[in-house]
Amino acid sequence: CFFILGLRVTVLLTSSLMVLGAGLRCVPVSDLEIRKKLIHGGQLLNGLAGPTVMNAAPFLSTTWFSPDERATATAIASLLSYLGAAGAFLVGPLVVPSPNGTSSHLPLASPSNTEHIKDRIEAVLYAEFGMVALIFSAALAYFPSRPPFPPSVAAASQRLSYRRSFCRLLSNFRFLMIALAYAIPLGVFSGWSGVLDLILTPVHVSQVDAGWIGFWSIVGGCVVGIAMARFADFIRGMLKFILLLLLSGATLASTWFTLTCLSSVTHLPLTTATLYTSCILLGIFLNSSVPIFFELFVETVYPVPEGITCGVVTFLSNIFMGVLLFFLTFYHTEFSWFNWCLPGSCLLSLLLILCFRESYDRLYLDVVVSV
Repeated sequence: CFFILGLRVTVLLTSSLMVLGAGLRCVPVSDLEIRKKLIHGGQLLNGLAGPTVMNAAPFLSTTWFSPDERATATAIASLLSYLGAAGAFLVGPLVVPSPNGTSSHLPLASPSNTEHIKDRIEAVLYAEFGMVALIFSAALAYFPSRPPFPPSVAAASQRLSYRRSFCRLLSNFRFLMIALAYAIPLGVFSGWSGVLDLILTPVHVSQVDAGWIGFWSIVGGCVVGIAMARFADFIRGMLKFILLLLLSGATLASTWFTLTCLSSVTHLPLTTATLYTSCILLGIFLNSSVPIFFELFVETVYPVPEGITCGVVTFLSNIFMGVLLFFLTFYHTEFSWFNWCLPGSCLLSLLLILCFRESYDRLYLDVVVSV
């Protein structure tokens, strides 16, 4: 989509889908069946806009930034979108009362309590619609597709067509290795974090505490990811080394969390501090690896367009997340198997990165041709 329509048209199309999707969820219809269809339609439109938002960062950084700024730009553009997910961890528990009665003096069966929860949910939906409409208006007013002059040789070079790009990706064994190294742990982690409150309920962690854990893990991942990307810009050719460090930390943190949840067997101390620390460290290590992975993808398969490359790996990640959540519908009474998927996926990713032979084709073009 970036490759054909350009950055401005793609962003406007994406934001318009988000505005329409958020607007459908706010239509005041009393019929519950019609309201349900409108909400599902709005969610579908919002989901259609999702891949563009997730995959825009590498294309944006290549188009607008010089080689010694690209990793930092990719990190900022990709990780700032995570702050919306971090805010969702807080908005839900703090704005909308818990339906189990723990956040309200009124019982669940009370009609006044039900109406209060409904009003708070509608307030959140209206606020989201207002924010999306504001973003669309800003993009419509000013969002150029490219700078007046290309910032690098790679930004001005020709890219492969769609057909040749997919053939190049599917036939490149090294790309398939790092694509799986990204998709497996990030897909598992996305599914796991989505039901974090259910996973922590058996160890007596409230919904609010689970929200704070998710919030700080994402915020920490944003900060560390931008710092790591800035380090990668200063010392080029270190993307594999950075990923090895991050995935090693993710493997240790996920193993610590899983063993802590089995305190009756492992006799590890099960406290709020240990759960907070292990979960937040896991989120920091995995979330901060996203922009580093994106940069390594683009470098490995250049001149395949950035949007196609990142779109393929994002699709793979969503597949793994979907498969995991599908199994969760059958095995939802006990979550120890779900917890063990985390260290297993991180360890597998670490082994794939260890065996991966890195190359920097885009960086080589910029350095050699510019000299």
